[in-house]
Amino acid sequence: MNLRSAEEVLRWGCETYGIRFAIVSSFQKEGVILIDMAARLGLTARVITIDTGRLPAETLAMIDTVESRYNMRVERLRPEPAELERMTRQFGPDLFRDEVALRKLCCQVRKVRPLDIAMIGLDAYAVGLRREQSESRQDTELVALVDGRQKLSPLAAWTSADVESYLRQHSVPIHPLYASGYATIGCAPCSRPVQAGEDLRAGRWWWELEGDKECGLHLTPEGKIERRLDVLLRDVVGTHA
Repeated sequence: MNLRSAEEVLRWGCETYGIRFAIVSSFQKEGVILIDMAARLGLTARVITIDTGRLPAETLAMIDTVESRYNMRVERLRPEPAELERMTRQFGPDLFRDEVALRKLCCQVRKVRPLDIAMIGLDAYAVGLRREQSESRQDTELVALVDGRQKLSPLAAWTSADVESYLRQHSVPIHPLYASGYATIGCAPCSRPVQAGEDLRAGRWWWELEGDKECGLHLTPEGKIERRLDVLLRDVVGTHA
């Protein structure tokens, strides 16, 4: 398999895996480019997003825009209501402000677990990751086997200039919050505009910048060491988390 261009990677995923392939998008620039690219290539690809229940109104409007523009239906994943109720009842709706472990718990319940369930029906999926986005993404591969599934990052080698050029050339719909200074867009209370000179990811969870002093480890009654996140998650979703 010698895939080089974004188009080649996306076509390979769609044609190889069919209904068991999907584009996973939060409707930021890169994700919408993948949707546009699939449409231009004449590919039929499922599009999956996670409606966490805390998305900005602009993101919900963006989903409608994409569905209308590309004559398609976006599959919206949502948190398990019982898990969400237990979490918010125990820790409050804005638990993510209290400590890092609680923020990660919120992400697990609202985003990670719904996506994990959707992944059961997939053999491959595409995301909009780019190596240039952050230090942690510098080793992003075009195609990687992750947890038994092919994870495609067709735009891995693209620069910000490549992204902007494609958007202009093909008149791709752009999330309206970019015009307000957002560089990355997630849940409404966890995203803010980026200031001049800040890192692109500075607009997410900015209250954590000072670092978390807690080690995050706990001892069970049997003496077993567990991460605090695992303890919290088990309390909310049960022993099978």
